[in-house]
Amino acid sequence: MTLYIDPPNWPGHGRMWSHLVSDVSFDELHAFAARMDAPPRAFDGDHYDIPSTSYEAAVGLGAREVSSREVVRLLKAAGLRRPKHPARRAG
Repeated sequence: MTLYIDPPNWPGHGRMWSHLVSDVSFDELHAFAARMDAPPRAFDGDHYDIPSTSYEAAVGLGAREVSSREVVRLLKAAGLRRPKHPARRAG
């Protein structure tokens, strides 16, 4: 089981966030997130939003540190990339 996490570079709600992804399946991703006690609401279509305060815990549980570009590349290569929610699109 290999999960991937990018650096906490994404601002929101007064915090910085990372993206946690799997390159195998959503089942694998959900199981890992449960081990981290990440709430279901943290799942955003194809990844979990992980606050910077939980970054080290994710890495400690085995998440591999990668760049944000690598997160997107891994999702696309695995066929797990999902488009943004229509309500969240800019414009």
